Amino acid sequence: MPVRVLLAEDQGMMRGALALLLGMEDDLEVVAQVATGDAIVAEALAARPDVALLDIELPGTSGLDAAAQLRERLPSCRVLILTTFGRPGYLRRAMEAGAAGFLVKDGPVEELAGAVRRVLRGETVIDPGLAAAALSAGPNPLTARERDVLNAAVDGATVADLAARLHLSESTVRNYLSSAIGKTGTRNRMEAVRAARRQGWL
Repeated sequence: MPVRVLLAEDQGMMRGALALLLGMEDDLEVVAQVATGDAIVAEALAARPDVALLDIELPGTSGLDAAAQLRERLPSCRVLILTTFGRPGYLRRAMEAGAAGFLVKDGPVEELAGAVRRVLRGETVIDPGLAAAALSAGPNPLTARERDVLNAAVDGATVADLAARLHLSESTVRNYLSSAIGKTGTRNRMEAVRAARRQGWL
């Protein structure tokens, strides 16, 4: 029986190319393709793939959040993250979400097909350069609440807007922002957002 693969990739050309390349392997079959993170779990429950190949930055639910949902809803499905953004923080978050592998998109297609087979056998497959970078970068210093506030601050919202959106007091929002700015070594909230995104902490 061929390995059943679900693809989640928002760029149509990239998704089609991946499906075509993986479909050329005798032992692999792409059984589902989705363009948004919100569609991953429902499609996986319908198609019952052996391996879900997920991008991180998708419309709606991120690939990392979808990986955590798949671990709960379809634990038999192994998750392999394939992303353009090889950020140390993303790797740590992917492993915490239960992903079995993490590769960047500029690798050879043979490596991808091999990685699908390996994660199905129970192995963990991680891009070696990214693994080294993640170890040297250390853990994410931001708390879950600090990440929530920084994510909400992306569009330049005021403290009052953030407080209303997150159901917090304005002083609490200021405290979280101040703490996040300190931990990222930046001068203001927008710099903190950019720094946290570069590391893959958001």
